[in-house]
Amino acid sequence: MPNVPWLLDVLRGAGVSVVTEGDWVNRYRPGSFDPIGVLWHHTAATSSASNPHPALNVCINGRPDLTGPLCQALVDYNGVFHLISAGRANHAGASRGSGPIPAGDGNTLMIGWEIDYNGVNQEMTAAQYNASIAATAAVLTRLGRNSSYARGHRETSTTGKIDPSFIDLDVMRADVAAKMSGGGGTWSSIVDNTTAGRFTASANWGTSSYSTQRYGSDYRFADPVAASDPAWFKFAVPTAGSYRVDVWYAANAGYNTAAPYIVATSNGNQTVNVDQRTGGGAWRSIGTFSLPAGDANRVAVSRWTSGTGLVIADAVRLTRL
Repeated sequence: MPNVPWLLDVLRGAGVSVVTEGDWVNRYRPGSFDPIGVLWHHTAATSSASNPHPALNVCINGRPDLTGPLCQALVDYNGVFHLISAGRANHAGASRGSGPIPAGDGNTLMIGWEIDYNGVNQEMTAAQYNASIAATAAVLTRLGRNSSYARGHRETSTTGKIDPSFIDLDVMRADVAAKMSGGGGTWSSIVDNTTAGRFTASANWGTSSYSTQRYGSDYRFADPVAASDPAWFKFAVPTAGSYRVDVWYAANAGYNTAAPYIVATSNGNQTVNVDQRTGGGAWRSIGTFSLPAGDANRVAVSRWTSGTGLVIADAVRLTRL
């Protein structure tokens, strides 16, 4: 029997845009369903403004190797929730346990959002993130649970799943907690060197997948030179305000001793030098900056440095404070 027919009303009550897909209330898999948490996934399909939910049919009907439905809701490119099932769905498999979610049958324990983006060279849109935060906060409130019951599939999977990619799950839980306490949540966005339309660099920047510390499939590199030839990361900053800038790079003894990161702030460019020989393979904060609203090149890695070694450009994350 379906256990969450209230999902439609709860999501709409949270201000989330919702579409119901057919007889979603009576579409479910046999077996127990007593959810205590919410699990985030990505579909591995490439969505766009012109094709906002390419994985919808698969999430409803399943794949040759896995019977549908494959989630309770799919979140499309525009942040619209497509309700697929009010009962048990094949989205989580076995859970190894994460935070307060115990080991066991993940399909019984968690409600699943499939966020429609590919997770390789595409991150979730701001609309998807914000809608998923609002929906997760509303559902956990309905379940009587706190934000620690929001998890990512990579945290519970027993088979090495990586979803949802390009998202800090601790930041996600903090944003859910803020939403549950009446706040607006926190906007965060990541641009990788492979993010379509968001990264630009001249032909002087090579491409490498040498280091396992890379973010995504590869990263860019260039020799230092006394000339302006930056690699730029473009962000659609939603509102003017204070933002933390985090950078990700692969570290190596042969990489630059003082790689210049340029942040285009509300008060002009500011430069922070980073020793890329150490501290790689993780997000590293280079500071908090006042940024204007708008879609523009916001952070660069410059080749113009007195440091020695290859300059690396990999990924940048902005988080509104």
